[in-house]
Amino acid sequence: MSGRPPRQEDGESAALRHREELSRQIKEQKVVVDELSNLKKNRRVYKQQPNSNIFFLVDRTETLSQCKNTLDELKKAQQEVENSEKAKMKK
Repeated sequence: MSGRPPRQEDGESAALRHREELSRQIKEQKVVVDELSNLKKNRRVYKQQPNSNIFFLVDRTETLSQCKNTLDELKKAQQEVENSEKAKMKK
């Protein structure tokens, strides 16, 4: 511990990084949703096991639904960040 107070810039840069990360995740999720939406109904979809090179066959409609839910959650998080920034600017 350095004993000095945290700098305002550190908090702002962390918020900026968080906002950029959310934006990147939203873009990626939009691409996944778009690709899954464009597939024919009977196409097979494989999902990668996290932290592994193992893939599993999954239901396309279920995967599309999960991706849409994830996208909605990311958009809500981004909206909350924007609203909190607006509230800080008003103070």
